[in-house]
Amino acid sequence: MRMIMRRFSLLATYYFLLGSLFTLSLALSLVDELRNDGIELVAPGDSSFGSASAAFNHRFTFHPTAVTFPQTPEQVSTIVQTAVKYNTHVSARSGGHSYIANGLGGRNGTLVIDLNRHLTGIQVDNAAGTATIQSGNRLGDIALALNEQGRGIGHGTCPYVGIGGHASFAGFGYASRLWGMAIDAIVEINLVLANGTTVTASKSRNSELFWGMRGAGPSFGITTSITVQTFPVPPSATVFTYNWDMAADKASSAVQAYQSFSLGQVPPEFGSEFMLYKGSKKGRVGMTLQGVWFGDADLFEDTINPLLNQIDQQPQETHVQPGSYINSVAFFGDEDGRLNTTGIPDGNDNFYVKSLLTPESQPIATESWDAFANYLANQGFSTSLDWFIEIEEFGGPKSAVNAVPVDDTSFVTRDALFLIQFYGYTDDVNANFPGSGFTLVDGMVNSIITNMPSTWPYNAYTNYLDNRLQDWQRLYFGQHYGRLQQLKASVDPKNMFQFPTSIELP
Repeated sequence: MRMIMRRFSLLATYYFLLGSLFTLSLALSLVDELRNDGIELVAPGDSSFGSASAAFNHRFTFHPTAVTFPQTPEQVSTIVQTAVKYNTHVSARSGGHSYIANGLGGRNGTLVIDLNRHLTGIQVDNAAGTATIQSGNRLGDIALALNEQGRGIGHGTCPYVGIGGHASFAGFGYASRLWGMAIDAIVEINLVLANGTTVTASKSRNSELFWGMRGAGPSFGITTSITVQTFPVPPSATVFTYNWDMAADKASSAVQAYQSFSLGQVPPEFGSEFMLYKGSKKGRVGMTLQGVWFGDADLFEDTINPLLNQIDQQPQETHVQPGSYINSVAFFGDEDGRLNTTGIPDGNDNFYVKSLLTPESQPIATESWDAFANYLANQGFSTSLDWFIEIEEFGGPKSAVNAVPVDDTSFVTRDALFLIQFYGYTDDVNANFPGSGFTLVDGMVNSIITNMPSTWPYNAYTNYLDNRLQDWQRLYFGQHYGRLQQLKASVDPKNMFQFPTSIELP
């Protein structure tokens, strides 16, 4: 019996090595063919492969077959066709900020198409008020280019985030209550399908594909450019920050006041969030109310005072600064106010994130806010992990985000009041993320959910991806998931665009 087992083990090892050699041979052939086709790339063994294949979140390490840098949409098509020939999964990377490294495919062996090195053109049509933006652009550079023409769109604050993924999964920021999210501005998409063909999608051409791309785009194709409807930038923009250090009970009352305020007739020009973080001592929570008022600077105090008057403690620090629209983007962007990312390396982090989109029709109850504030003030203070929480004002009766009918795009949440991000991180980007960090962040979310009814209809946000999330199909895509699966079967039947949270084949 021992001899039989030994022979079986040797055979298993032999076939494993044979399979590995075969896989390696295919990968080498794929790389050679791409190089012969004039595709710029780095592969394992190249000196720059380590940096080119590094994830933004150092909690993840994956080893792609190669990282390609196409210079034209036609080269994107060539890369995809070659990947199909060698049965290799493909993933696009725009800015590389996927929280779970989906830009690297979320697994080993993916062929990465990095769009940021070359596909960074921006063309503004002043007559139409539109802009065509190639997918390698980052948000800071887009904001600068559009602002030069007196235009803007709704998008997030980090200047290094790529527009490709950001606009595929929604793209929310301070101006979104006024202008809508990034996906809401898109009027046309140019993309490469899984068979390598190049198509254009809009409401009048390939309309079902256009619907799916705006909310789940990377599952269906490689976006090479989007055309967006831009908006005139406001004449002024007032940035504001108010800081507190509060006991748990007052912290709970403060966020409840913010919730009541957000449920009211808040003008769409008011974009804000409440940030929560470790307090000065156990039993306390640090809090910052911050954002931008895009209306007349003289009306700012009339807008915010009804909220401040309901918070039972004067802020320790206050900063209110009227200025230009682009100054407001820079203020909440990079630490030094820089928006131009050209030639400047991005940073990295080591973190775990969860998210909630809370229904406007069923706001978070007092019991949940109390449990949440107590958890942050106690367990949140005792942990060695660094953390912060963003409670973003997503909806309200006058929000442009929720004015979009739910079936107009595949992004499913058009009835949320708050978008909440729970972010735990360690300062050592190269350390193993501690198991206690998962427990801490899970506990933050559970302190809210477990004190709400079991039928509470919350969702999660696809730009704040969580690789440990159970039932992610429902929480990210809701009732649209079945329709998205049918689209997947139609345009990517071989599942070439596959990553951990990609739309599955039916």
